[in-house]
Amino acid sequence: MWKAVPNIDSYLLVFNGREINISNSTNEYTVSDLTSGTRYSFTLFTVFGNVSSSGVNFIAVTAPKNVQTVTVTQNENSITLTWDKVNDLLTYILQYDSGNIVIGKNDMGGYTTSGASVTCVVSSLEAGTNYSFTLFTVFENVNSSGYNFSAPTVPPVVPWVNVTERFTNSITLEWENMNKAWQYQLQINGRVSDSVSDVSSDTIRKVVTSLQPGTEYDFSLTTVFAGLRSTPYMSFTVTAIDCASADWKVTNSSIKAKIEGLFSNATTHYGSNVHVSDGRENVSFTGLYPGTTYQISLVYEKSSRVFLQCEHKLTILPPNLNAHCEYWAAGYSVLIKWTDPEGEWTNAEVNVTGKTHTVASPETKIIIDGFQPAKKYKVSVTSLSGVRRSSEPHVFYCQTDPRGVIAGSVFGVLLFGLLVALVVFIFLKRPDIISRKKSSFIGGSKVSNTQSKSIPAAKFPDHFHQLSLDENRGFSEEYECLAPVGTDQTRKTANLPENKAKNRFSNVLPYDWCRVKLTTSDPDGISDYINANYMPGYSSNREYIATQGPLPSTVNDFWRMIWEQRVKRIVMVTNCIEGGRTKCEQYWPADSKPCLYGELLVTMRSEQQETNWTLREFNLKDRKTSEEQTVKHFHFTAWPNHGVPECTEVLIQFRGLVRQHIEREGGKAPTVVHCSAGVGRTGTIISLDVLLQQLEKEQAVGINAFVHKMRLNRPYMVQKESQYIFLHQCIMDSLQPKDTNEENIYEDIHENTDETADSIYVNATALQEFRRHNVNA
Repeated sequence: MWKAVPNIDSYLLVFNGREINISNSTNEYTVSDLTSGTRYSFTLFTVFGNVSSSGVNFIAVTAPKNVQTVTVTQNENSITLTWDKVNDLLTYILQYDSGNIVIGKNDMGGYTTSGASVTCVVSSLEAGTNYSFTLFTVFENVNSSGYNFSAPTVPPVVPWVNVTERFTNSITLEWENMNKAWQYQLQINGRVSDSVSDVSSDTIRKVVTSLQPGTEYDFSLTTVFAGLRSTPYMSFTVTAIDCASADWKVTNSSIKAKIEGLFSNATTHYGSNVHVSDGRENVSFTGLYPGTTYQISLVYEKSSRVFLQCEHKLTILPPNLNAHCEYWAAGYSVLIKWTDPEGEWTNAEVNVTGKTHTVASPETKIIIDGFQPAKKYKVSVTSLSGVRRSSEPHVFYCQTDPRGVIAGSVFGVLLFGLLVALVVFIFLKRPDIISRKKSSFIGGSKVSNTQSKSIPAAKFPDHFHQLSLDENRGFSEEYECLAPVGTDQTRKTANLPENKAKNRFSNVLPYDWCRVKLTTSDPDGISDYINANYMPGYSSNREYIATQGPLPSTVNDFWRMIWEQRVKRIVMVTNCIEGGRTKCEQYWPADSKPCLYGELLVTMRSEQQETNWTLREFNLKDRKTSEEQTVKHFHFTAWPNHGVPECTEVLIQFRGLVRQHIEREGGKAPTVVHCSAGVGRTGTIISLDVLLQQLEKEQAVGINAFVHKMRLNRPYMVQKESQYIFLHQCIMDSLQPKDTNEENIYEDIHENTDETADSIYVNATALQEFRRHNVNA
């Protein structure tokens, strides 16, 4: 471009032997078809009448070409760039996000030239960052258009990785999320996981599953950014061992087992006594104290690191008892004694004539009634420590006192003669007394003494009918006689100030002698309290645990009891909310998401809802040892508080589900049963289960006797008279032919409606007519 010259004909541009005529109407011209990065000499003439001016001389250069490609090599804090020279030029300008580098100046470093290439190191960069670059070629202070490219730096290695959880088949790793735009890749024993990232948290958590128990695993964690990988963080860990699944062999002085999995040493302790096992596969502890519960620990050590592989509590066999009997009560009772053995024991079981009697430690004797003088009876005495029994019972024969037999026989003959004479005298002198008694027997109520005997199935309908006479007078009298049973027993632990808040009702407290104790390290035993009692069943004296519905403050204790007692099933016969009032805290997860109760992680595996009940299955995992167990939850939802279900059929069917599970699963663990207080509905369902077993096996049933037996273990069992009557009706309906479709109607038997309930049980014939009438209606 130039300033126009007036009154000329044209312009003449001369360069490199070329002449270009330019019209006088313009003052600029574009010279094309030049070579990049070249110096050109120009002369511009003005022309008038074919005469040229002296000309103006000037020099100009064309811009150089851009570099064609740049090779990039990345590190955490630097990027090395290499490119081919453009026409052997040595000057370049590199611009990037946080800097500007002139390459080729004498005072600038950070670059080298080698033959036809140039290398530049860009340093002091941030790791794991993407940088944008523009590279200009420079020729005589003229830059090329610029070559644009980007390159990231290598991300850094994570500063730490923690193993936060170790289970038998999984581990959980946590590490710092250094940049939310980065990803991380975990490799464990050669197995590469998918990339992990989290844009919301400062810490990343990864659970690795499908591992083998007691196995060492090497792992490496690599940071990934823009396809670049950091130096890996490398370490190792080891999965836990499931001690509970080992085949533990116990005696009254030793514990042995073969353990699958890595461990360096095994120890067991009770108080200050510590035993160490030799070997790394076969665990063996000897010289132990009989009947004691030992804490077993397995540890794995490597590279100055210590891993607790598992902890397991195990009670060894209690000591054997050495017993004998002594004369008592002229031969009608026996006194059985045994020496206090060396070791721990909680109970002694004394079996005579097929009946088992339980004696709590430290008592070392028992008086048993119901024998005949001058007889020999077989006796066995077994010690227990919790649920562990001694290796073998002490069996011996007991001879009852024979000294009163002869004198008793003579006295009996004389007494019989005296009674006969008295009856004859009364009959001759006061025949009206006999007639009144007979009339009263026929027209009134006959109350059977059922506490000590069972009613044969064939006679039960008549027995039911007799109790129903005089507006259920027999039922009322039997039930009233149960009121004082067991109430003279102590409940000291339940009344301690520290434990009062753990009781749902102040008057429903467990007896000391048969309460369930939680394991505790507290020497005063305060924290071992839960409102629960061991209850007798048909086969053993600890077949059930009756307990109150958990309070918000006792839910953790409830699950602790389930875990420690190895319970396989829970029978719940209340709803959490009834009549707008809370009857029981919901102590299980609302969905399949696991919930932590104390040290136990509870997961609901399944839930099946039916019309009258809901069946659930829970998985329990000890967070410390990774030990797991499954618990079945039988929840009967159609039972009103203080009342009875609308018909016997649904409760009998529900009891059948529970009984089927007990017989299929087997084992000696008790079944936990609870309602709200753990006495009314709880006592009724336990009674029904036991009585139907008795009916099936003996073709006889003793309802009053069993309720009496239950009340010796826990107060108020079968809390309402209507529930007591309902048990009798269940037995009546169980005796009916199995193909009947009749339904029992009990709509009005609810809380405080015993009077209404009485009218239903007048007699079996009237009840059947009542059913048919309602069905037809």
